[in-house]
Amino acid sequence: MAASIQSTPVGRGDAWWARLAVTAFCFTLFGLGGLVLGLAIFPIYWLLPGGERARRERARRTLALAMRAFVWLMSSLGGISYEIHGAARFGRAGQLVIANHPTMCDVIFLLGFSRDSCSIVKHQLFRNAFTALAVSQSGYVKNEPTDAMIEHASAVLQGGQSLIVFPQGTRSRPGEAMRFHRGAAAIALRAAEFITPVFIWCTPVVLGKGQPWYRVPPRRPHFVLQVGEDLPLAPYRGERPPPVAARQLNQHLIELYEARLSAGPLH
Repeated sequence: MAASIQSTPVGRGDAWWARLAVTAFCFTLFGLGGLVLGLAIFPIYWLLPGGERARRERARRTLALAMRAFVWLMSSLGGISYEIHGAARFGRAGQLVIANHPTMCDVIFLLGFSRDSCSIVKHQLFRNAFTALAVSQSGYVKNEPTDAMIEHASAVLQGGQSLIVFPQGTRSRPGEAMRFHRGAAAIALRAAEFITPVFIWCTPVVLGKGQPWYRVPPRRPHFVLQVGEDLPLAPYRGERPPPVAARQLNQHLIELYEARLSAGPLH
């Protein structure tokens, strides 16, 4: 995979009404796509040879292709533009990928361009008629503040897979203070080989927290995703009690994200 991936410039105007129509179309397609994958495609994988892990990896690879195609469609229709730097570093064994969460599209980008990575996703998706089958058959981890969630996430990493986590737990609002839940740090210290931070900018923000799909911004949103350098975990492992180490790591991550996001994308 190339180190940098960028959308092809759209060769037409940036009409608000056209992007509203594109957004409505893509929202509908996303829901229908989840149903088709869950009802018609993924069940076939359970008939093929291989154990449960092999079937779930097939499902995740298929879902990644679908997400990537969805990003391409949104861009090709003029709904968004984007650039991703460092995507080749996704998908390594024992890798914990963390990212800030400004929009609903963040998880689509990360799942689409990280191949067959597992992810912690919000528990509502397991009850949504359009997404429940797809996320459950892909083996994603349900985001609930329980020991079971940490156990499940740790098992994913210890099994040699990569895992995507949004430490904020929910989408952030522009200008609000950076807050990370300590669960991501606890999972990292317990089972990850290293942390790979991803910094996400979206200008202007679309599908942010409390922003309905039809509230389309006045100009085409541009996404920038930059994959940062791996963060070693050895300095936080040792004689310190796990809760203290998790708190210190969590604070370091908050400070890292505050500095990088305020500085803006690197060019």
